[in-house]
Amino acid sequence: MAKSGSRLDLDHYLEGLLRKPGALPGSTALEQARAAGKFTPVHDAWWAAVRKAHGDAAGTRALIEVLLLHRHMPHEHVVAGLAAALRAGALTADAVALQARKFAETDDHPTATDQPARPTDNVVSLTQRRLAQLPADTRPLPTVTAYDQLLRIRRRTAEGTRP
Repeated sequence: MAKSGSRLDLDHYLEGLLRKPGALPGSTALEQARAAGKFTPVHDAWWAAVRKAHGDAAGTRALIEVLLLHRHMPHEHVVAGLAAALRAGALTADAVALQARKFAETDDHPTATDQPARPTDNVVSLTQRRLAQLPADTRPLPTVTAYDQLLRIRRRTAEGTRP
């Protein structure tokens, strides 16, 4: 409880925090959400990683977008999506939403008290997928020789001689 005896719901402040993300880290609503278990260590770990990658303001906005997912998805699915995205290095709210939806579609739903299942098998790097499906590139490396010839022609023209 806050000093005044009231409880603040972090969800009520999310739209305002999108405009002023710097207000989130020291907010009473965040502190109370942590104490209530709604803002988990997985949230904190993903938030730290996204702030390191994208900066404090952009990283905090991404976290707020993730927190908005809680309005439409069960808490345990969002937390599992955060954990999966963090393990995959996917530091966008869209990636978290995608992973959370994958958990929602599975029969084995994680519970709030369980550790999220290891979904790294579900997360496939697009680069790895493309490399696995493409044949080896046997084309020769590109050359800029034709452009070098154009430069010589241009120099001759500038000097007053014709090509």
